[in-house]
Amino acid sequence: MRLLLDTHAYLWWDMGGALLHPAAYAAIADPGNAVLVSAASVWEIAIKRAVGKLDFEGAIAPNILENGFDVLDIGAAHAERAGHLPPHHSDPFDRMLVAQADLDKLVLVTRDSRLQLYGIPILTA
Repeated sequence: MRLLLDTHAYLWWDMGGALLHPAAYAAIADPGNAVLVSAASVWEIAIKRAVGKLDFEGAIAPNILENGFDVLDIGAAHAERAGHLPPHHSDPFDRMLVAQADLDKLVLVTRDSRLQLYGIPILTA
């Protein structure tokens, strides 16, 4: 399985995983699964940290790699797909994750139930 972690799922994993649903924790921990974190999540974490809404120490991208995950870059096709999504969700970071999951055939690990409206595979975080 190829998983794309929503920003909160990545942060919960980085904090030890106790907040994750047991099935999500098991899927992320499974060495047979590829786990990705979007560059959109790196951007979101950096913004929230800069405005004081999130306490996250150190460089984000190296931390993702230290957790054994890969960073999923944002491409032009992702950006175009995100811009054409129906307005079920207004958060641009989440819309990018939906576009990436859709185009790259990934399972999105999230607790945001509104993202189910897009018809992509979701694993509850």
